[in-house]
Amino acid sequence: MSDNLFETFAARMQVRGEATFIATRDGHGYTYRQALARSAQLAGALKALGVTPGDRVAVQVDKSPETILLYLACLRLGGIYLPLNTGYTAEEIRYFLGDAEPALFVCRPDDREVARRVADDTGCPQVATLGTRADGSLLEQAEQAAPLETVEPREADDLAAILYTSGTTGRSKGAMLTHRNLASNAASLVEAWRFSEVDRLIHALPIFHTHGLFVACNVVLMAGASLLFLPRFDVDTIIEELPRGTTMMGVPTFYTRLLQDARLTAELTANMRLFTSGSAPLTAETHQAFEQRTGHAILERYGMTETNMNTSNPYDGERIAGTVGMPLPGVEIRVTDRDTHQPLAQGEIGMLEVRGPNVFIGYWRMPEKTREELLEDGFFVTGDLAMVDERGYVHIVGRDKDLVISGGYNVYPKEVEQVIDELDGVVESAVIGVAHPDFGEGVTAVVVREPGAEIDEARVLASLTGRLAKYKQPKRVFFADSLPRNTMGKVQKNQLRQQYQDTYAAKTR
Repeated sequence: MSDNLFETFAARMQVRGEATFIATRDGHGYTYRQALARSAQLAGALKALGVTPGDRVAVQVDKSPETILLYLACLRLGGIYLPLNTGYTAEEIRYFLGDAEPALFVCRPDDREVARRVADDTGCPQVATLGTRADGSLLEQAEQAAPLETVEPREADDLAAILYTSGTTGRSKGAMLTHRNLASNAASLVEAWRFSEVDRLIHALPIFHTHGLFVACNVVLMAGASLLFLPRFDVDTIIEELPRGTTMMGVPTFYTRLLQDARLTAELTANMRLFTSGSAPLTAETHQAFEQRTGHAILERYGMTETNMNTSNPYDGERIAGTVGMPLPGVEIRVTDRDTHQPLAQGEIGMLEVRGPNVFIGYWRMPEKTREELLEDGFFVTGDLAMVDERGYVHIVGRDKDLVISGGYNVYPKEVEQVIDELDGVVESAVIGVAHPDFGEGVTAVVVREPGAEIDEARVLASLTGRLAKYKQPKRVFFADSLPRNTMGKVQKNQLRQQYQDTYAAKTR
């Protein structure tokens, strides 16, 4: 495997030749040979627009096969790919362009006017467009520019991409990912999940995120498999495509919605060999219900923007509901004291730290933040609280920032949520800490009821008696139609904390 990620992909693409690399439901797509040639044309367009090795290329476009070819073109030229959430507003884009200082901003055709103003304000010299119907100024430029047939030399520690974290607290941070980070992780996942040339991955994820871009697309490229590229998750579409797919990568919401459809059966999924889930916790109830309906145990894994994938339930062996499995080959983990970073005994809950070739090299232009989270011995402080059981399986208990400290006791929200989620009439729950005059923080639950369910606050509280220590039990239970989520399905607890921040304020009077 080359130190240069594009060279690794290109070698595989040449071997696969006329095999399908990426296709849409309407028949649009590319063979591996076509994708390789198109990446050369697009790299030529990037070069003509002034992009040089080491430059950032910021991209906020809707999902299309050409977006992946742009990613490959950027790697070929030695650029640094910077995907941006399609939901970001112009003001948010202003921050990213100002911080990353890209040489080029690629936007949707309809956004060009606004994008040009933001680019001018932030000093970004070039704006190009890319649409979903193989249209846009970038593709027009690619037709006119000389293809870049060579591959720009890149070392293993050169940057391949910058991905900004979601920024739920403070400024978004740009995680700097190298060619080694991405190549090593893709190779590990191909091996761990048994990907091969015969696989057809049903791809319904966004591609501005680690999951949809690096886990899905890089793994397919590394294995020489094929992608069915869907614009978004749609139950009817997935149901139609499952008989022709072999794998699907999803977030928990995919599986809960599929389970609501009676067409999901073992017969429908007979051709599928693997379903994976990530980006948010998968409940044990969903895991068990899916296996009962289809015969497939969803493989849950754990990763993050800064590290790609860290752990995985086994392909062969027991996939334990509620766990994220064991470290991938080459990845080390340890559970430590949150303050001293000293390792804790097996079974104790503490901060999860990760080390390996998959771990990023730091935050873009944030050296102090990098030093805080990337320790001198190479371990990265994930911010996730975890426990490793006697079998070596990792249990993610919650985010450190979501830990509730009530009356001096640590309360891990996931432990409380699991008990509430088991109650009849409950779809899901979120447990948060809200300022409390007596306890510092009051344990507070927000519950989504099943339609027509009569469960109320008193019944929830009564059901926890004898199952959880008193200090872990919520002081209040609220009900909501749904929980706020980001684009990858993670519950936005910061929004809930803000919404319910005055719950116990009356007690101060």
